[in-house]
Amino acid sequence: MNEQRTAIVSAGEALVDFVPDAVPGGGPMNVAIAATRLGTWGVFAGCVSTDAFGDQIWAHLEANEVDLTLASRSDAPTARAIVEHVPELRFRFEGDGTADTQYEALDLGSLAGGPHILHGGTLGMFRGGTAETLASAAESHEGLVSLDPNVRPQIIDDRDQWHHFHERWLPNVSIYKGSDEDLSWIWPDRSPDASAEALVAGGVGVVIITKGSEGLSILTSAGVSSAPTPTVEVIDTVGAGDTIVGAVLASLAEAGVATPAALTDVGTDMWDIIAARAVAAAGVTVSRAGANPPYRHELEWDAPATP
Repeated sequence: MNEQRTAIVSAGEALVDFVPDAVPGGGPMNVAIAATRLGTWGVFAGCVSTDAFGDQIWAHLEANEVDLTLASRSDAPTARAIVEHVPELRFRFEGDGTADTQYEALDLGSLAGGPHILHGGTLGMFRGGTAETLASAAESHEGLVSLDPNVRPQIIDDRDQWHHFHERWLPNVSIYKGSDEDLSWIWPDRSPDASAEALVAGGVGVVIITKGSEGLSILTSAGVSSAPTPTVEVIDTVGAGDTIVGAVLASLAEAGVATPAALTDVGTDMWDIIAARAVAAAGVTVSRAGANPPYRHELEWDAPATP
């Protein structure tokens, strides 16, 4: 049924977050689920363990109707992120030799329809063999490429290796999402806004900066669209950034914007709509525990925005 549709292929890790009980998580998996819940064709591309936690992840993806055509399984263990709130969000990671690092091939040509949108980032961008698989896919992909580095400094043992893969992605990226903290870590010698402007000047079509309680800004060569953070009772911030990515990519896919050329036709009015959708969606996610993105019916999501 997806033959004439644009897929949002979210590539990278799926793992379990202990919060304190084990629940499925991982930035790329969360993006695939968010895109699917918002009514678009979400595809997860990554390697999932065959252990009990992997079975839990696989069942979670299936229950959310995420397309698993491009996913694989491995008998390597599932990576574990122990999430703590004390009171700031912190992570402790157990991920040596885990399944998420063993994704061997990504062939978007096996999907019907297209062009498709490829998204990556977080841990899959730089860990194990998966990092090479995804970087190579980004370098050869002709549709939109989206990247959310979603930096986890406590997990990055080799900063040079991280930058190596980040720099392989960058020339191919049309949509770049980063928090102000991400941008400060990646380019510590300048402000997040200056880094975003440099990315646009360097050829990235769209840069989305999230600023926590201050909302987000979307920068393009045509200008800036902003949206404030909605007033909600914050229960858990896990998955908020992934929800923003899912909402942005779902809006573009629904509007038929799936190539770099088409992205240049998107005007400020549409970016204003997308910015408002993204913060509203994230507002729902943070109002409940865990990475639990909203369904489309929970939002004021009108007819597709048009360029």
